[in-house]
Amino acid sequence: MTPPPLTPIRVLLVDDHELVLESWKLLLDNDKRFTVIAQCSNGEDAVEQAKLLTPDVILMDINMEPINGFEATQRIASATPTIKIIGVSANNNPRYATKLLKLGGKGFVTKTSAFEELKTAIQKVHLGEDYICHELRDKLSEM
Repeated sequence: MTPPPLTPIRVLLVDDHELVLESWKLLLDNDKRFTVIAQCSNGEDAVEQAKLLTPDVILMDINMEPINGFEATQRIASATPTIKIIGVSANNNPRYATKLLKLGGKGFVTKTSAFEELKTAIQKVHLGEDYICHELRDKLSEM
């Protein structure tokens, strides 16, 4: 297991379902390697909060309105490329992952991924690596 960083990874959570946001927050707040600095319920708020707070990593739901996760990712990545964005979706189509990476995202996990994998993704993208969850990595290698 990777030792905790000296300062926790600052995470911004973005999802249009309050239960998902609260679950992610509860689980991440119980791990000293992470600190949740804000939560947003849509892409528009995510773009604003990213400008104001400059998180290390954003967990970004894809299917939201009025601005979806793809558009929010593109806006944030072009304005502040130091912010690492991980797309999160219930859709396990590998094209979602490749599209997000092309728009400036650094990782992608499905909502069926284990929470430990989500934490691994946060750590890896924070260190500058791209990360695709196992479920989609296998599908991408078959394409």
